[in-house]
Amino acid sequence: MDGSKSGIEATVCQQEIAILVPCSNEELTVGKTVAAFREALPLATIYVYDNNSTDRTVEVARAAGAIVRDEPRQGKGNVVRRMFADIDADVFVLVDGDATYDAQAAPRMVRRVIEQSLDFVNGACVSQSMEAYRRGHRFGNYVLTGMVGNLFGKQFTDMLSGYKVFSRRYVKSFPAMSRGFEIETELTVHALELRMPSGEELTAYGERPSGSVSKLSTLRDGTRILRLIFDLVRNERPLQFFGLAGLAFILVAVALAVPLAETYFETGLVPRLPTAILSVGLIIVGFLSFFAGLILDVVATMRSEMKRLAYLSYPPVSVRRS
Repeated sequence: MDGSKSGIEATVCQQEIAILVPCSNEELTVGKTVAAFREALPLATIYVYDNNSTDRTVEVARAAGAIVRDEPRQGKGNVVRRMFADIDADVFVLVDGDATYDAQAAPRMVRRVIEQSLDFVNGACVSQSMEAYRRGHRFGNYVLTGMVGNLFGKQFTDMLSGYKVFSRRYVKSFPAMSRGFEIETELTVHALELRMPSGEELTAYGERPSGSVSKLSTLRDGTRILRLIFDLVRNERPLQFFGLAGLAFILVAVALAVPLAETYFETGLVPRLPTAILSVGLIIVGFLSFFAGLILDVVATMRSEMKRLAYLSYPPVSVRRS
């Protein structure tokens, strides 16, 4: 066991590691989080970004030894965007400041990134406690992860985990358009969309300490994530999005036109002229939607190529040979 641990430390100490902890009113837990990750990765630099806390989060984080900075724009997505822009390192560990994630898994996740030259390792939460994960969150996570898997690729089992490890080239190529907790979805889709070398590690997930309150709302955040998935499909898969919409318009038009056609062939008359005009309009809209999808698909391909080039402009993380 000691030999394995020393091997991990030897691999990890060759890289500059940044631990990123977004926080908002985590006075009761941020000190424990910083202490736990300092013990797990003693050579890493820990950054706590405070997001308009009204309690003693800043003082506690600073006393625990973290570098504390502020992000005034409310929302986890805004904080992550600022962290990724400000901080430079070889490997980045992103973790919530609520003391629910297992810090001892961090060296293992970091080592996978380094030794396998991965760009993204997702920490899939495993919890034996029903109190740690509310039932609505479990179900919502399952549904949303399944949706993203079907749309972009089935590689991860816990898309909404707040515990992730990244390479530099992932971080510096990430566009970060989200504002709130839907950022986890965008982080996962970025790795899937660019087909980055990625992995997943099972990590223990515990309950929040007594008195600590979660900022998550199953309905509100689930709605935001669904909207983000909708936007991502529209922007990244425009041919499928607008093509299906066009097909739907055409099918409705055909359904409306069939009775009119039967009457016309029997009598030579078109008795419901407004319906006929509506059918023709829907067919035109359907074809326009399909061709708009074709055009936007070319644009999306170019955007994807630009993101890929930005991603490839940074070298992969790897074990440094002396």
